[in-house]
Amino acid sequence: MSENKKYSYPNKLSIFRFFLDAEGVRRNPIPFHKKYFDKFGDSFSLKIGISKHLILSRDNEIAQHILQKNQKNYHKSKFQSVYLSKYLGKGLLTVDGDFWLKQRRLIQPAFHKQKMNQLVENMNQTIVSELDVLVEEKAVDLFPVMSQLAFNVVAKSLFQLSISEEKLNRIKVIIEEVQNFLIKEIRLPHKAWWFSATGQVKKHLDLAEENNSIIREIIEERISSNEEINDLLNMLLETRYEDTGEGMSVKQLIDEIKVLFIAGHETTANALTFTLYLLGRNPEIQQKVFDEIIEIESQPENVVEQLQRMTYTNAVLNEAMRLYPPAWITDRQNVEDDSIGSFNLKKGTLIGVSFYELHRNPKYWDNPDEFIPERFLGEQKKHSMQYFYPFGAGPRMCIGAGFAIYEMCLTISHIVKKYKIKSVNSEIKLNPLITLKPVGVEVLFCKR
Repeated sequence: MSENKKYSYPNKLSIFRFFLDAEGVRRNPIPFHKKYFDKFGDSFSLKIGISKHLILSRDNEIAQHILQKNQKNYHKSKFQSVYLSKYLGKGLLTVDGDFWLKQRRLIQPAFHKQKMNQLVENMNQTIVSELDVLVEEKAVDLFPVMSQLAFNVVAKSLFQLSISEEKLNRIKVIIEEVQNFLIKEIRLPHKAWWFSATGQVKKHLDLAEENNSIIREIIEERISSNEEINDLLNMLLETRYEDTGEGMSVKQLIDEIKVLFIAGHETTANALTFTLYLLGRNPEIQQKVFDEIIEIESQPENVVEQLQRMTYTNAVLNEAMRLYPPAWITDRQNVEDDSIGSFNLKKGTLIGVSFYELHRNPKYWDNPDEFIPERFLGEQKKHSMQYFYPFGAGPRMCIGAGFAIYEMCLTISHIVKKYKIKSVNSEIKLNPLITLKPVGVEVLFCKR
């Protein structure tokens, strides 16, 4: 049977059109994705060479299929498994198959709600300390402030007492440098020979190894001290594989900690920046958040109980992540031939799902470009959650989602309680890298 009869794909974007747009797509793919979806529908495809196909979709059926219903047939793409693992090692973010499942089962208990509740007080203290130095009554570039806050929350949650400021700052610098270079490697694959010849690849691999050494030193100091400290490192050291009863090797522990640093701070910083910007643009919504926080704090409850009652604040956060999902796109590759709806796909097809576009697809959302937190309250919430992917979906859903929600709700509540936020920008600029980064978002923090 011929390939054309056996396999069928969504409407095709011509390779000629793709190459004409390539430079613009490299700088910012989002406007081009929107243009293609408007022209071709909720999914379109691109044929590369004789038989290689790529699909980009904002269709919920495709998202559900590859992430949940038939997820075993869909592995992470080369971008995640090869490029990222070169610098991050073999952690939850970069591995697949049986090894991923083994690691997920091992680490999951450390992120159980009860365990997260134990970290909240420490998290709360770190947030308060970071916000104590906020610049008041003057335009502030918001993302660097939120990035520093989120990084320190992850670091202090991982290593409560075991890390100096110097080491902490060095880890942050290395992560940023390596990530910026990684993006260049991915977006400019034709320059791979140049990056290698000029020593840039070696330089960044050396930086990644320096990062490994810092984390290894912290782990080994903790093990030799026999101290039991209430932090994530201790929880990870206590985990045991079901089959052998042994813990993770130090090497594996380093790889998982690197993933937690990167996944745990940048996405949170992005989401907080977008949320605070939207609150600054919508004072009536900001007032509702303030009213909820004052009401909750009037009750004699601990921090965890207060967090669990922040219904409206949570809805605001969800709506901000709907409009600006920090993990804005994902991709998978099918291991075997497959059918999704009317499409018959050859194995090795690369499927990208744009959560940014799915979250704004008028098929699923009324007034999709408007900021309406009520979508995530009461009966409306049940409808919205079907089409909402702030932390992915299925078995590979972000392991730290509960941690991130706690951190973001606490940060928003502390800021709104003390300040009125006013956004300086009328529009927001985006830089869609590995995560969706806000650019030049300025706000004023005016004392209440």
